[in-house]
Amino acid sequence: MAKKNKHQQISPETQEQSLKLAKATQRPGQTKEQTKLIAQGVQKGIDQYKKQQKVKSRELNKKLHKVSQKLSSAAEETDIQLKENIIYKQAKLPWVLLLTSWAGFAVYYFMPLTKSLL
Repeated sequence: MAKKNKHQQISPETQEQSLKLAKATQRPGQTKEQTKLIAQGVQKGIDQYKKQQKVKSRELNKKLHKVSQKLSSAAEETDIQLKENIIYKQAKLPWVLLLTSWAGFAVYYFMPLTKSLL
């Protein structure tokens, strides 16, 4: 395995940005060495800012992960409680109407037979 350097290499984009900023703020009579030193300072500032943002994003991700776990466990508990409290009741009216209609059809069907027997 390759070992990681303690000092990470600065990306070319960061170097270009820092050099542009250093040249943009260059004063009249400023030497190239001074401009390079300013560019290095800007690079360090950019790297430090990036490191801070990475730390903040990691902490935020950890907090979000904890909150999402709490929410999912709370949701599971409420689902379990809701499932336990559900009671199904069967309505009696449809069954009464069905039996009444069958009785009515039976009377209507068998009524002519009883008249003919008399």
